Amino acid sequence: MSRNVLVTGAARGIGQAIALRLAKDGFNVAVNDIESMSQELHDTQKAIEKLGRKSISIIADVSNDKQVEAMMRRVATELGSLDVIVANAGISQAKSLLDITAEEWDRMFAVNMRGVFLCYKEAAKIMIEQGRGGKIIGACSGVAHRTFPMMSHYVASKWGVRGLTQAAALEFAKHKITVNAYCPGVVDTPLMNAQAEQFAKFQNTTKEEIMKSFAQTAALGRTGVPDDIANIVSFLAGKDSDYMTGQNVIIDGGIAFS
Repeated sequence: MSRNVLVTGAARGIGQAIALRLAKDGFNVAVNDIESMSQELHDTQKAIEKLGRKSISIIADVSNDKQVEAMMRRVATELGSLDVIVANAGISQAKSLLDITAEEWDRMFAVNMRGVFLCYKEAAKIMIEQGRGGKIIGACSGVAHRTFPMMSHYVASKWGVRGLTQAAALEFAKHKITVNAYCPGVVDTPLMNAQAEQFAKFQNTTKEEIMKSFAQTAALGRTGVPDDIANIVSFLAGKDSDYMTGQNVIIDGGIAFS
């Protein structure tokens, strides 16, 4: 029986790498992103299909409860089941706590916290109906283990994901659903590059110097690449992690230690 996964925020960066890795692992892969990323999302879908797997692309805002519910149902209907969900979609911003507006705070939590909550909830409903368990995987962050300045709203949202993942694991275990999250450090993606530019502006330096300083904070001496994160998600989505739940796995080259 084929297994089916949904990856949110899959148009580029870490989400795209996860989607392609899971397709290589044998999953049929539904991919999601927002309307402004529709062309990149379509490209991701086509790349999955070239690997010989079924794929559908779904435009939806993960902070919208009705859209998330409809998205989960569509995956289960069109692919035949929903076996794994990777709630990867997220946003970031570098800004002083004193300057963050209430609207910016709310937007950060709408995507990073509410979005993950809705994906966990709606995916679990379908997995429970299906009656054969499943795997729920969320995007946490290394900052939920070691915080940094200029990112307080992002940090707080990711600490929320860490706690939600643990609580959901306890609640869903009786349904044979595992819940884990991955915690990247500094990964070379468009999102990270935009954030580095914000840090550079605050520190009156260049983006390149910021990225270099980030790399130097890691024991391995380099920033991550999307495939580094996709590798751990492959493990969390596969059979080898069946006895693992409620964990927030740090994969950051040695910045934070649990």
